[in-house]
Amino acid sequence: MSDAFENALHAVVERRWNGRIGTLRRLTAGASYETWALDVVAEGATEEFILRRAPGGALREGATTTPEQEAALIQLADDAGAPVPAVRYVLQPSDGLGRGFFMERLKGETLARRILRDEQFAGARARLAGESASALAAIHRIEAGGVGVRSSTPASEIALLWESHCSLDQPRPVFEAAFRWLREHVPDPVAPRLVHGDFRLGNLLVDPQGLRGILDWELAHLGDPHEDIAWISVNSWRFGNIDLPVGGFAEREDFYLAYEAAAGVAIDRQRVKFWEVLGSLRWGLMCAGMVGWIRSGEDASVERTMIARRASEAEIDILGLIMAETAHAG
Repeated sequence: MSDAFENALHAVVERRWNGRIGTLRRLTAGASYETWALDVVAEGATEEFILRRAPGGALREGATTTPEQEAALIQLADDAGAPVPAVRYVLQPSDGLGRGFFMERLKGETLARRILRDEQFAGARARLAGESASALAAIHRIEAGGVGVRSSTPASEIALLWESHCSLDQPRPVFEAAFRWLREHVPDPVAPRLVHGDFRLGNLLVDPQGLRGILDWELAHLGDPHEDIAWISVNSWRFGNIDLPVGGFAEREDFYLAYEAAAGVAIDRQRVKFWEVLGSLRWGLMCAGMVGWIRSGEDASVERTMIARRASEAEIDILGLIMAETAHAG
């Protein structure tokens, strides 16, 4: 932590809340943002905040949303009744901290294996299908056209993934088969809605009473709501609970029926299948992309190597999805 950062942060807290920083620590959570937890003491009371800041205060190359857009989406989600932390302040250029925003710090757990296995979350797990489906339906109702986030279509997502695949320079015949399947099964266009983009355990804050908050909106965009419904069902996001296909905590029909009741629209199961294949491919490409870091020596850590090897798991998932349809057709 630099002196300049710390001094600027203290100045913002004093100016904005007429307070001082009690404790400050950087969290390990969050791969694309700096995430800081701080306690602000003002007028004898203590408030718990999170500061989400672009790395070094500047947007990273390839970022698809800005911190300002993310804060605006969280505020819209709050207005729509989705469980999110309240945005408290968006950084201004004059603050000297770069781009980011403060939000309230909610209490709860994000580690999926604890949520899915610890006894203290047993009651929450029983409610999570309905609560997460209702929250997702609320997100998909949001009118976010004025925020300026990117738009996507099935065809544009395939094109982006193909570009990523070609850049890897790795022989991946299963990925090639997935691209062929996706191109043969592109669904018809739908009216674009706000899509969270990474709706899954790990980005859902849960306490023993249930769902407390939806986090990490940096991949939000306008597109097909079925993308969110499918992403939480990708096998990698079941965290070993493969018999409960929605996030490792719910049966598909339980989740789908809860979503349909909350959203007032029917889920197209074939569209979900398309997006689940695409989601499995996306995760596989992300894992395979780690190989370049390892080969170059830029990061040959055990953690990155473990993620890289999971490309093979994604390949198995892809084959299971597309071969199941072939077997059924036969």
